[in-house]
Amino acid sequence: MAKTQLGARVDGDVAELAKKRAADLGLSVGDYLAKLVQDDASGLRARAVDAAARFLADHQGVFDEAEQAQRTARGARAA
Repeated sequence: MAKTQLGARVDGDVAELAKKRAADLGLSVGDYLAKLVQDDASGLRARAVDAAARFLADHQGVFDEAEQAQRTARGARAA
């Protein structure tokens, strides 16, 4: 498939973040952006966010208990 060049202006911080994230994934910036667009258009990103939200909602009690246990343990050591 032939590639088309796009031009976009973004803040310098965004550009640096995109370059770093692409490098972390072993991709060029263009391929990284293409992957983001494909994931967004396919609904993959939305499904992943929905799944994470459901997981957190279903297990919120476990997280709350662990957080409370950490607070209690810290308070016990400070005494």
